[in-house]
Amino acid sequence: MFTPAVQSATRHGLSIWGSRVLEVRGRTSGTLRRTPVNLLTLDDRQFLVAPRGETQWVRNVRVGDGRIATTVGKRREEWTARELDDADKVPVLRAYLRRWKAEVGVFFDGVSADSSDDELAAIAPRHPVFALDPVAAA
Repeated sequence: MFTPAVQSATRHGLSIWGSRVLEVRGRTSGTLRRTPVNLLTLDDRQFLVAPRGETQWVRNVRVGDGRIATTVGKRREEWTARELDDADKVPVLRAYLRRWKAEVGVFFDGVSADSSDDELAAIAPRHPVFALDPVAAA
């Protein structure tokens, strides 16, 4: 999903179209796991979409306390992640595909940002979506 150039740029502080490194604790080991992701901003809210479906990072977020972090270079933001119900995913999936279809479209079975709400709703169960709320600084 990410080219090595985008991964390197993100690690060094340059976000390409919302790229971030997601940090989440492993559900068994407790070890901090890092995964490149695309952070979507929609209506002044932040979302993480799992284009490949129920991946390891998704399982880790679900099992954990919902606390995650995203980084770009040395800038780190902490979040509380809340998984959306399938019925609430359609506008987020549409916006995500509008922005990143060239990178991730292959994982959406021919559905695009121009597909009907019914078509997007049909694939929603296969693509976890998390709304992110910033954790207040202590």
